[in-house]
Amino acid sequence: MSNQKPQKPTLTGQRFKTRKRDEKERFDPTQFQESIVQGLNQTGSDLEAVAKFLDASGAKLDYRRYAETLFDILVAGGMLAPGGSLSDDMTRTEFCLFTAQEDLETMQAYAQVFNKLIRRYKYLEKGFEEEIKKLLLFLKGFTESERNKLAMLTGILLAKGNISASILNSLYNENIVKEGVSAAFAVKLFKSWIYEKDINSVAGSLRKVGMDNRLMELFPANKRSCEHFSKYFTDAGLTELADFARNQESIGARKELQKELQEQIARGDPQKEIIVFAREEMNRSNLSEQAMINIIWTSVMSCVEWNKKEELVTEQAIKQLKLLSERKIIKKIQQPSYSIQPAAEILHLPGSV
Repeated sequence: MSNQKPQKPTLTGQRFKTRKRDEKERFDPTQFQESIVQGLNQTGSDLEAVAKFLDASGAKLDYRRYAETLFDILVAGGMLAPGGSLSDDMTRTEFCLFTAQEDLETMQAYAQVFNKLIRRYKYLEKGFEEEIKKLLLFLKGFTESERNKLAMLTGILLAKGNISASILNSLYNENIVKEGVSAAFAVKLFKSWIYEKDINSVAGSLRKVGMDNRLMELFPANKRSCEHFSKYFTDAGLTELADFARNQESIGARKELQKELQEQIARGDPQKEIIVFAREEMNRSNLSEQAMINIIWTSVMSCVEWNKKEELVTEQAIKQLKLLSERKIIKKIQQPSYSIQPAAEILHLPGSV
């Protein structure tokens, strides 16, 4: 017998060509840009016609592949080079956001164009948000008027929920913060955002993405204080935002105080040191006695391993209050007119200690 393996059969015959849809197309935004620019030049400043043109063109042009190019044209009139300048060798249009009138009504109309486009082609949502982030990083490359228009548009889009407040992270870039560009841009942005909604809605959106405690970063480190922030935005007519930032600063200070007290109690620091520290912080932060009781209560109770049975938690909490009373931590911090009783009342605990 031969040890050679039998040869495998081979296929012969007609060879099939690769189908066009399977061929990888070369990335070339030039033709795409020419098509969009030509359409915008024909529609002119009629934004209703622009919206209809963009809606129809999505069926013929590759919006998914050239999303960045599309948004560059709609905002700046042509493809943007790094830094925010228009590419010299590319076709451009004079009908875009940056050449429009600088007023809120016009920006609302442009926001509607973007809103319709993204609702029609949902896959553009992520690309649009990335475009806004990029544009914010390019702010120094735009004129003051162009920045104002972009700020108003961004505020309206935030109010409508077209983009997430996480895009504000781009405003904290050191290059635009140190020259005051970020703060000036934020004034226009928050004015249009609050005009469309209200401060509570704005605050909720900021909290959702963890931006509520970062507003001070709009200023350089040497101006990053609650006082400076409050004056700057109050002078700009944004008292509501200044009040919100001041409140956030107060909440942050209370959290830090609570954390420090909790660590001192957990370490078993001497009572006198805890009392002195608490009194100093109470005076420095201008806290009321009742607010201080709440902070101390939370700090102390955070050190307790609570019973899993709910019916025993109240009894356990009262025991902790008695222990505090015996150690005289709360009583020494309070004025003589107060007793331990208010803490129980604040927490709606039955009985007294």
